[in-house]
Amino acid sequence: MRVLSNELNNYVEKKVSVEGWVNSRRDHGGLIFIDLRDHTGIIQLVVTPDNPENFKLAETLRDEFVIQATGKIREREPDLINPNIETGKIELVVENLELLNKSEPLPVNTHDDGEKSSEEMRLKYRYLDLRRPSMQNILKRRSEFYRFIREYMYNHDFTEITTPILANSSPEGARDFLVPSRLHPGKFYALPQAPQQFKQLLMVGGVNRYFQIAPCFRDEDPRADRLYGDFYQLDMEMSFVDDGEIVRETIEPLFIDLATKFSDKKLLLDKNGKVPRLSYEFAMETYGTDKPDLRYGMELVELTDVFKNTDFKVFQAPCIKAICVKGGANLTRREIDEFTEKARSEGAGGLAYILYSDGEAKSPILKFMSEAEIDSVKKLTGAKDGDAVFFGADERNKVNKVLGALRIAFADHFNLKNGEVVAYCWIVDFPFYEWDEKNKKLDFGHNPFSMPKGGLKALEEVCAKQNFLELKADQYDMVMNGYEVCSGAVRNYNPEIMYKVFNILGFNNEYVESRFDGMLNAFKFGAPPHAGCAPGLDRIFMILEETENIRDIVAFPKNGSGVDLMMNSPSEVDKIQLDESHLAIIEEE
Repeated sequence: MRVLSNELNNYVEKKVSVEGWVNSRRDHGGLIFIDLRDHTGIIQLVVTPDNPENFKLAETLRDEFVIQATGKIREREPDLINPNIETGKIELVVENLELLNKSEPLPVNTHDDGEKSSEEMRLKYRYLDLRRPSMQNILKRRSEFYRFIREYMYNHDFTEITTPILANSSPEGARDFLVPSRLHPGKFYALPQAPQQFKQLLMVGGVNRYFQIAPCFRDEDPRADRLYGDFYQLDMEMSFVDDGEIVRETIEPLFIDLATKFSDKKLLLDKNGKVPRLSYEFAMETYGTDKPDLRYGMELVELTDVFKNTDFKVFQAPCIKAICVKGGANLTRREIDEFTEKARSEGAGGLAYILYSDGEAKSPILKFMSEAEIDSVKKLTGAKDGDAVFFGADERNKVNKVLGALRIAFADHFNLKNGEVVAYCWIVDFPFYEWDEKNKKLDFGHNPFSMPKGGLKALEEVCAKQNFLELKADQYDMVMNGYEVCSGAVRNYNPEIMYKVFNILGFNNEYVESRFDGMLNAFKFGAPPHAGCAPGLDRIFMILEETENIRDIVAFPKNGSGVDLMMNSPSEVDKIQLDESHLAIIEEE
């Protein structure tokens, strides 16, 4: 009878069979001890010379050989108990040993102890890296994570529906992966960046509540918190919903449950036990980012009025703000220079500061400031002895950006990001349009499928006044410890509004029809109000697992350059495949 390692404690004095990999082998002369590992744990095998054939085979075994052993489970002697494993009080005395397969010398470590192999080697031999108990545990926990999510959605009357992988290209903020059509030369499918259009069409089709754990494909540059190529999100949509708060109230308990059931972290909620709601404007003005990490303070302090009549030319700017860094007076000159370079990389000309030490303020800029200005800075920032105040002076958006980046850098430096805490917040009331400084044009703030707050009436009002940047979208993001983990909106289901929001950006009706013909036609046949969101499951799970590299929680990720080292992709294809797809490779000069 085959038994798994984690069940063997129930089989003392019984004959069983176990199978797995050789985790280690120890030859003690008259006895050979083998730690056999399966996906549930480790059991110690004891091979005696009583069976010469078994003993001879045991002498040849090496790490990661695959074996089967049959024998009786017995209790270990008290002084031989191993408290570090679940089966540490028992062992299996081998009566029959069989070699199922050999292994070549390993290029990577398959144990969690010892020296950790490089990420490049781990990804190249991922099938071996997955044997590590920590990776096995992550895969199991991720499966439980998905099952819990599915059960929550089923319990809230959502219907699971899959949507197409081969779809049309749509402008959702990232590059598409294109798939050439063999049957229709010159035309292309696109792998969906999200099932956005399909889930809205499901609402038109009479589905009341939809969800799927959906694969999404975006040709974005990889980074530590973002997988290259494909990722998974909980895609959901609800019919007859015209207020984003209804979606937030529906999905928020799931976020809370995931944090409490899949981690031991402390959850920060407001006084009503809810996730805080912050407006986009408040987040930008207070934290300098629309992805604020609420595990620590260090808010941006408004000082514009303090310096409205200043003689200090550097502070004769449209906006003056500061952040108070607790313990910042202990920063070295070199460290301050490094933070100054960080500020410059975000667009600042430099970094002014005041250090509060030994009961006095110290700074090269004090001689340019009045006593009233110096006193106001200390009072408004709450600076005390041992602290430092750093300033931003420029256009408001740039000041927020610079100080927001410095806030994160200071938090990293002073270890303020408590890994034992989960701090969620909803960011609401995003601008519908934003100014694209690089291309000097108006663009969508998020995507064209959101409903403007106030609907058609609000849209007409901003058109009349030409104040497009004041238009708000019923758009909302969930932020978790400084990471965006969910985005959603009340959808634009009105063709007239759809045309108009594109017209404002210079796209005519024909363009809109060519890109979104399916949706527009559907909306002409009684589309209900609807709204939804899409939590990014990889990123949430990464945070709960306390790893800063998202590749650690995925079975088969690509590396930081978007290459699958194990499968050697992307790769060249045969010319016949190119010809069938009506493609040709143009060599770069």
